Amino acid sequence: MSQTVIKTSETELHKMKEYYKSSLKPNPPSGAIFAAKVEDCSITAYRSGKVLFQGKAHNDEASKWGKGIPSKEKGKQTKAIPNSVTKNHIGSDEAGSGDFFGPMTAAAAYVEEKNIPLLKELGVKDSKLMKDETILEVAKHIQQVDIPYSILVLRNNKYNALQRKGWTQGKMKVMLHYHAIQNVLDKINESELHGIVVDQFAEASVFKRHLASEKRNMPEKMHFITKAESYSIAVAAASILSRAKFVQEMDRLSKEVGFSLQKGASKLVDEQAAKIILSKGRDTLTSISKVHFANTTKAWDLIKKRNQ
Repeated sequence: MSQTVIKTSETELHKMKEYYKSSLKPNPPSGAIFAAKVEDCSITAYRSGKVLFQGKAHNDEASKWGKGIPSKEKGKQTKAIPNSVTKNHIGSDEAGSGDFFGPMTAAAAYVEEKNIPLLKELGVKDSKLMKDETILEVAKHIQQVDIPYSILVLRNNKYNALQRKGWTQGKMKVMLHYHAIQNVLDKINESELHGIVVDQFAEASVFKRHLASEKRNMPEKMHFITKAESYSIAVAAASILSRAKFVQEMDRLSKEVGFSLQKGASKLVDEQAAKIILSKGRDTLTSISKVHFANTTKAWDLIKKRNQ
């Protein structure tokens, strides 16, 4: 069976357990903190910090947890961070991939060495350490200064159409990153660019393969770094821009359905999905969610139980 193994911290393991709480399996194996089953993937998290993802969607599911280091890449991850992170470079990141409701968003930003202190003053840092209200505020500051950037939104109808066509979420991420980066490259003088840094969600070979399937070539000077937002101010800026756009899209969709949509993929999300199906129909659910997530099936199960 295809699989991916990552190594992560105890704190992150508990976050993962909370994330998968609606999909937990009874009686996890010996030495495991939890076991869960989502669509096309089984997850087993061990007290040692290793997390095993098995099944068709193992790579896509594992990629949601960028803080973990793939075990087969541990040696590579210890290599020096490229010097380009302190010079003129592009960074890219995405948001929304683990959320049932809402689109996937991606952003790329070009930061010149001279502007690094300015962005730090504006509060640019790892978006995972910031509340959404702060992210929205800092994103406005980034957009007001002379920082070339691109923000892309893969809305749910298109996302679901691509998924039915056979695209994995990983491929969608690759193409979003690629187009955001290309948009920024079109705005700058490439001769002054020292590198492109991507917050790693897939190995370089996988990234390249997905691009090749769409007859695209890997941009030059690309580096894939786990926790890249901790090293690259450009990736940190991109993470804020992409997250801010996701939050704005969630607010817009919430207004459309008449109540505040929950982020993530919890039991509350299942209940909201069932409510939307009953009140607005499955087409509306398709237009605001990633319907291949297990939450869709669970929503229909809730509806069946209520009708019994």
